[in-house]
Amino acid sequence: MKKSRGRTGRKRRRKQLKSFMDGVNCSHKLEYIKLKKWLKERGFEDSNLRPAEFWGTGRGLMTTKALQAGDVIISLPEKCLLTTSTVLSSCLGGHIENWKPPVSPLLALCTFLMAEKHAGQKSPWKPYLDVLPQAYTCPACLEPDVIKLLPKPLKQKAREQKMMIQELFTSSKAFFSSLQPLFAESTGTIFTVSALEWAWCTVNTRTVYMEQPHRECFSLEPDVYALAPYLDLLNHSPNVQVKAGFNEQTRSYEIWTNSQCRKYQEVLICYGPHDNQRLLLEYGFVAKDNPHSSVYVSADVLLKYFSPLDKQRKAKVSILKDHDFLENLTFGWEGPSWRLLTALKVLSLAAEEL
Repeated sequence: MKKSRGRTGRKRRRKQLKSFMDGVNCSHKLEYIKLKKWLKERGFEDSNLRPAEFWGTGRGLMTTKALQAGDVIISLPEKCLLTTSTVLSSCLGGHIENWKPPVSPLLALCTFLMAEKHAGQKSPWKPYLDVLPQAYTCPACLEPDVIKLLPKPLKQKAREQKMMIQELFTSSKAFFSSLQPLFAESTGTIFTVSALEWAWCTVNTRTVYMEQPHRECFSLEPDVYALAPYLDLLNHSPNVQVKAGFNEQTRSYEIWTNSQCRKYQEVLICYGPHDNQRLLLEYGFVAKDNPHSSVYVSADVLLKYFSPLDKQRKAKVSILKDHDFLENLTFGWEGPSWRLLTALKVLSLAAEEL
């Protein structure tokens, strides 16, 4: 009897572990119930995807039916998408249209997110805002002491990312101040650098590509961002293939799978053929067994192996710098990249070859 109970207990534990590895359904949680209701009011109908927690990827979406190649994973109506059109139709619209010089589409979206988050219960976007991460793991959000521990090429990119957000904040202070008539509180307490960092990371990590027509009230920077509630819960895998885009006939943003997916398995999409440095910079995570993995070689490491006595060294370095061949030098699964080989070739040239 004892042996039987032990075997039954082990079997139950294995079943529980398998269930946890497959994913733990989270659709009963209040924030997801509110989000689904909010989306339904905007025309979104879906019975196949469930929010869940997964062992390897964290929060994601599982399917309640097997998916075959060519199936639509999700179809999100235009009314559910948050774009610059959404921003212009809000109370911010008139201020953006009157502000000179024009703000960028990116800043408009960031400003909208900060304003709506500040509005709290009054925001019509609250059900979506409530399921967004409160903090991000992009290098821009890391403490300086942590950034110091990163490999040199990534460390430089992380500092540049952090500086870019700081510069965006500094250059936008006057615009933020112009919004004061909309708020009872001081705009200085609403539009802070930490609030902008959160909004920037939200746009950078979660938007889908959706081209918008250019409007005179925006700068000439590309207007290609769309936040897609619920759809943005789909996690990345470099080993799946999908097709995505805005369907003009259905007026919805749709994703089709080119792979099979078992019932109750996590539905994964591919954000692009990115190496782990790019994934960490853009999205704040790295992918296990990434076929696009590569090692970045910094210029000073490269130059260390070429003689400082080479009289053409300075000219070679100048040529490489002028043609941007001392950046993004990588070594992947298939060997050195073409850029790295080109840099090595130039540095190896004899005087008469140069």
